[in-house]
Amino acid sequence: MKYIPSIAFEEMSGSAKGVTAAKMKSRKYIRNRGYGGSVRTSDQAKVKSVFKMLTTTWKTLTNEQILAWNKLALSQEGRSVLGTKAKLSGSNLFTRLNYWVVALGGQVMVNPPEINSVEAPSTATIVCQGDTFTFKLDQAPADNGGIYLVIEATEGKSNGVSRSHASAAAIKLVEEPTATAVDIRADYVAKNGAPSAAAPKIFFRYYFVDSSTGVKSQAMLAETKWVAGA
Repeated sequence: MKYIPSIAFEEMSGSAKGVTAAKMKSRKYIRNRGYGGSVRTSDQAKVKSVFKMLTTTWKTLTNEQILAWNKLALSQEGRSVLGTKAKLSGSNLFTRLNYWVVALGGQVMVNPPEINSVEAPSTATIVCQGDTFTFKLDQAPADNGGIYLVIEATEGKSNGVSRSHASAAAIKLVEEPTATAVDIRADYVAKNGAPSAAAPKIFFRYYFVDSSTGVKSQAMLAETKWVAGA
């Protein structure tokens, strides 16, 4: 069932609890949240295993360590799926930061790190023509030591889709990124299948992650269209 929200909810998007805020033909509406089946991809299984491990590890921390994470969380801010600001708990922050540390090959941080901001990536040039599919930052980060570039992309979309960045999923991690073009075709095809003329539009999100602290930069958005080779 769909419900038309008031103007106060105009910027809502995503799902929370049992509802989803969505938009169709420029009209916002709220509907009962849909849930997928029990089949999970290997990527989803890996992510779930990391979170499960972190949840277990949190329970083994000392009181002093938990208090330290709770104290750091007071100075941090999260954002709910509906776009509203939300306070983080110590366990939320522990999981959020450690997910990336572990995913990038590091060890779980039982003590909270010193959090420094991470600069946002520059704009990017994306070439998707024939069998060529490359991603290139227009400017290298000022300091890329310990930094990873995370590139997320959607499946191919029809020309009628104007915005679908929220459905992008990680396809490639680039360690210590520069302004050199990166071939992402094999990574993209493995995740989403080959681009095609039937669904040529591809939406991207990309951001930097500090592998030592798990801190993410602001996410940048981009899009491109696949075109046939000459």
